[in-house]
Amino acid sequence: MSPRSKEMKELGRRHFIQRAALTGAGLACASVPLAGARAQSMNAVELDPRLLARAGAALAKHGDKIFSRDLLAIADFSQPSGLPRFHLFNMLDGTNTTLLVSHGIGSDRTHSGRLQQFSNIPGSEATSAGAYLIGETYYGKYGASRRLIGLDPENDQAENRAIVIHPARYVSQSMVATQGKVGRSQGCFAFSFDDIGQVLSRLAPGSLLYADKLS
Repeated sequence: MSPRSKEMKELGRRHFIQRAALTGAGLACASVPLAGARAQSMNAVELDPRLLARAGAALAKHGDKIFSRDLLAIADFSQPSGLPRFHLFNMLDGTNTTLLVSHGIGSDRTHSGRLQQFSNIPGSEATSAGAYLIGETYYGKYGASRRLIGLDPENDQAENRAIVIHPARYVSQSMVATQGKVGRSQGCFAFSFDDIGQVLSRLAPGSLLYADKLS
């Protein structure tokens, strides 16, 4: 890529981010076409423009803490766990990748496959809503994982609760095929071992993860 092309690409990226921040309504009003938010696989969940707007507002609110902005992660807990409801939204070209992700035991006590409630209380084993800053990589009992820092009152106990991104055997396409849903975490964002490499490689430290549920 020529220096001029690089300059134009960077200018376009800055315009996209600045417009999202200025609108306050978020990325759905930004320069990337909404159609670009469509997921790229047959059974994928399209990214709801209302959720995209909320994530854009979170980016505007916490922009001084978010220093990696090429990719925005959005967990749509309106959807059941048997569907790929975790979105990796490319802020440069509007393309979107969707993956399976768990929710917490405390958010779905009967294991219905649907998140019933959020909680930020230590010991709740529930998923928390809100904006998270992607932290550093570490190696725990599940292997390569990524720390999360809660940026909102509804998830500011994330570090104390050890809420992180990690792989788990209870999240897989084969489990969806046999049970129609994936297993539950203790509030963490758990991914399949097939997908965790993509999550960790694309979602850099300093990025924003936004989790929510539409009513």
